[in-house]
Amino acid sequence: MQHAATEIKPAAAKPRGSSELKRRLWRNKWLYVMILPGILYFIAFKYIPMFGLTIAFQDYKPHWGFAGSEWVGLKHFERLFTEPDFLMILSNTLLLFGMNLLFYFPIPIILALMLNEVRITFFKRFFQTLVYLPHFMSWVIIVSIGFVMLTMDGGIINEMLAYLGFEKINFLLSTEWFRPTYIIQVIWREAGWGTIIYLAAIASVDPQLYEAARMDGAGRFRQVWHITLPAIRSVIIILLILKIGDVLELGFEHVYLLLNSMNRDVAEIIDTYVYTAALQQGQFSYSTAIGFFKSFVGLVLVMTANKLAKRMGEEGVY
Repeated sequence: MQHAATEIKPAAAKPRGSSELKRRLWRNKWLYVMILPGILYFIAFKYIPMFGLTIAFQDYKPHWGFAGSEWVGLKHFERLFTEPDFLMILSNTLLLFGMNLLFYFPIPIILALMLNEVRITFFKRFFQTLVYLPHFMSWVIIVSIGFVMLTMDGGIINEMLAYLGFEKINFLLSTEWFRPTYIIQVIWREAGWGTIIYLAAIASVDPQLYEAARMDGAGRFRQVWHITLPAIRSVIIILLILKIGDVLELGFEHVYLLLNSMNRDVAEIIDTYVYTAALQQGQFSYSTAIGFFKSFVGLVLVMTANKLAKRMGEEGVY
């Protein structure tokens, strides 16, 4: 009698990679819980609203909705590029961005280097607090303080000019003084806050490098030039790339508060133009097309700047 041979099949082994992934996820579960609010924020306010970009290609009517509105293709983009004020608005935006890049961007770096040289802890913390404080004030407060200082009717600056024998200047309505006023307020509010990242990068520099430089006879300035700046160069490049991505994003609130009928020719930017077209005139499709154009330009510039940075041997953003 022959006994049928029973085949014993080996149990299928679980994929090692999946079990390892599950262990890692479980081990770091509280880290993922911690970043969950940030992820939900970006999904809710950054990614889901992207579906609304479709109305840039429609003649959108709120009572018809996304599905019922008529598709018009590139009609609103053609209108944007042929608008008589388009070149004026674009040039104003680019000029203000150029001033931000030229005057504001280096200030946090210089300020961080100066604060790093303060050796008395009390004074260092005091000055840090002093330069951080304006960031926590809204643009309404910043512009209101500027108004009190610059107005012709009892403003501190104009009263000082009159006291010294000079003629008063109408800063608030002048087209010549709008851009200097704008950039000074940006520096005052944001420069101190921008030093945080640079100070953190400087804190990570190996102290032995400074000791070796001092033994070689290098002074404070040479230590900053040859050690500190090269050590934080990658951070500067990354923040510069991100700044370039905001080329058409200057902040609506600040400019809108400074904008008036007398300085519109130099103060009207894309953000304020979008606000006027969308909320005051109800041109939702047209204003969405403008926002789409602005975002596309920022994306292209970030990718270009990142590629150039990598070709120069820097890390880049991605």
